[in-house]
Amino acid sequence: MAPIPFATIGTSWITASFITSAHSTSQWQLRAIYSRKAETAKHFAAKHTAYTEENNANIAIHDSLDALAKDKDVQVVYIASPNSLHFAHAKQMLEAGKHVVVEKPAANNLKELDQLFKVAKENNVFLLEAFRHLHEKNFIALKSSLPKIGKILGANLSYCQYSSKIGALEKGEKPNVFDLNFGGGCLVDLGVYCVSAAVELLGAPERVEYHPTKVSTGADGAGVLLLHYHPKDSEAFTVTITASKLFNSSSPSEVFGSTGTLSIPTITDIEKVTYWDAKSKEKESFGGEREHLNLREEALEFARIIGKKDQEAVRSKEEVSRAVIEVTESARRGAGLLFKGES
Repeated sequence: MAPIPFATIGTSWITASFITSAHSTSQWQLRAIYSRKAETAKHFAAKHTAYTEENNANIAIHDSLDALAKDKDVQVVYIASPNSLHFAHAKQMLEAGKHVVVEKPAANNLKELDQLFKVAKENNVFLLEAFRHLHEKNFIALKSSLPKIGKILGANLSYCQYSSKIGALEKGEKPNVFDLNFGGGCLVDLGVYCVSAAVELLGAPERVEYHPTKVSTGADGAGVLLLHYHPKDSEAFTVTITASKLFNSSSPSEVFGSTGTLSIPTITDIEKVTYWDAKSKEKESFGGEREHLNLREEALEFARIIGKKDQEAVRSKEEVSRAVIEVTESARRGAGLLFKGES
């Protein structure tokens, strides 16, 4: 199969990482880069590809979204613009008949997300939300090992990483990542990794409650999210999610069951999975070597889905995306964290 021709929107480190990871699979080929300023796109292309002003490296430079939407050499658009722009950017590219891979969160709320899925179906293309960690081989090993721990009794999931923007906050500035008008906040930036992991492993919860630690901008800098489950054939249990951009933590993420516990050291870039037998107290670690190009597994799976037109996989990922945004939107609204235009 010929490599999938793709374009990018956004010029941050994660866009560069996706380009590198995608190219490493030999199943993708970058054909265009968009930025509001052509010089920014050219600089990014020169830094992360073979592009030069002289040879252009078969990469088109766009400073117009309309031009990108009309670019017939592009089949897929990878979107990593600021959160608040994901919806508009994705909608325009889907309407142009292009598949879209969009960084989490794909939209600000469920209404927007459902509209994107509707537009995708109307144009016979796919909208794929990039929860990269769900494609890691060791996350898949964790999920496949759930039967080892018997009846689920609960879980603690954690993602706490001190933000490089704290200094700006302390100076009275309002970085996008802490600005509700830009779809910012810890829950939708870091906490969503834990939420999507919980949904992928355990399904959608019945009820959620969020206890945020707010920063000077009014956004959540950290918080504890409770996901309450009550399966029909089992006892109720709770998943506790701790997320923070205000401090670091080395706490592992664990799923507890009646016959044992499954543990991973981090929620992303998982080095190993450990099973701890409840009765014998013995521990067993397993899983493959971690992929150091941390978007490569995701790029491989998305290339497979698009190439094979795997509608069942798309449907499954749509269910996860909808369940995740239902959790984060409900949690935000319950804690009074409203994005621009919400009431």
